Amino acid sequence: MLEEALRFAETNKEAALDQLKAFLRIPSISTLPDNKQDVHRAAEFLRDELLRVGMENVQVIETSGHPLVYADFLHAPGRPTILCYGHYDVQPPDPLEEWISPPFEPEVRNGNVYARGAVDDKGQLWMHVKALEALLQTGKPLPVNVRLIAEGEEEVGGEAIAAYLRKHPESLSADVALVSDTDMFAPGLPTLCVGLRGMIYTEIEVRGARTDLHSGIYGGAAPNPFFALAQILARLKDEDGRILIPGLLDGVEAPTEAELAAWKALPFNEETYREHEVGSTELVGEPGFSVLERVWSRPTLEIHGMPGGFIGAGAKTVIPAKAVAKVSMRLVPGMEPQRTFEQLRSYVAQITPRGVTCEVRLIHSGEPVVVGTENPFVQSATEAMREVFGRETVFVRGGGSIPIVGEFQRYLKIPTLLMGFGLPDDNLHAPNEKFHLANFYHGIESIVRFVVLAGK
Repeated sequence: MLEEALRFAETNKEAALDQLKAFLRIPSISTLPDNKQDVHRAAEFLRDELLRVGMENVQVIETSGHPLVYADFLHAPGRPTILCYGHYDVQPPDPLEEWISPPFEPEVRNGNVYARGAVDDKGQLWMHVKALEALLQTGKPLPVNVRLIAEGEEEVGGEAIAAYLRKHPESLSADVALVSDTDMFAPGLPTLCVGLRGMIYTEIEVRGARTDLHSGIYGGAAPNPFFALAQILARLKDEDGRILIPGLLDGVEAPTEAELAAWKALPFNEETYREHEVGSTELVGEPGFSVLERVWSRPTLEIHGMPGGFIGAGAKTVIPAKAVAKVSMRLVPGMEPQRTFEQLRSYVAQITPRGVTCEVRLIHSGEPVVVGTENPFVQSATEAMREVFGRETVFVRGGGSIPIVGEFQRYLKIPTLLMGFGLPDDNLHAPNEKFHLANFYHGIESIVRFVVLAGK
């Protein structure tokens, strides 16, 4: 079965790429209301392809938001069940003027396919579809049971799939989840991500007067919410980057000595990272921790935007009635989203200046996760990738958050394999997003091999 499936994948590379291009042409931007029908069209495209390759019980599941797409092939009694997950929604492509080719007109250049969603996550989801097609077309029984669930809201918090999972956990029951939505640490280096930070995304709103006020008439007496908000934000972290919220680090689980030793052995150059990935004059963060520790195993607090007041051309001397900051925190093992949110809200209440009121709202959240490398599915994935790339697989953590991974852990009680094939320079969420085509094809082969090995 394995060799036949691999031959099919090899001889159908061009077809797989053409189908991916068709998928990428659909502007399934989940955060923009004007693209709602495009998101639905992408779900229908995925449904039709899953039917075509031979998956069963294929359906588009409507939700209060964007739809889910489900399929399964459950004909291996007594064997493990793999739950494949991906998302078909994408980020907005702005700023458009920075794209070399239009974001929804896929173009192949220098061995990469360029388009919004190429690597995050349509291209990596498509690897799963093509791997399943290669296995199913052999006509032989799959060595494992397979379920596949894809969502259209990952880029806006994943509320619909979380609600569905809480209500129907039995419909997604499995022994392991397989997710391809992460990067390889370096080109040609097979990588399994065995941990992700969780997150809380919040809004901090400060209110002063009942309405906007003329600064000439009321300035000096009326409180200014922007000053109050700036004072609050400035007291959340010290000058060295330490988060000042009391009790935040209580119970935080540090990486093991083996993990730290493995991270030190990775081909990582701090100066290259600063210059080519970050692009700043220097790196910042908590003293006493390496860069990889800071981005993989330490909590963060970041400010993403401060809407409010007058920001148009010209001048308007107004004291705004309110000011808002969008603030997120990344969480590590030992931190629980709701508890962390309560700690943030309580601390903000303590440091709110007089003359204003302050509300902290939780927008969405996700659990941090870590998977032990001794897990047998991790070992199967490690072997599969070693066979494809001819190198030992490295284990890393990811600094980002994939909300559904924590939900799988909480409601299905299963580990998640983060077998990603992106590269650090793939520009996910940025102009000129790309997916290296060699990794696309290697990903299909790796998933085929993993499915076969997991059934042994």
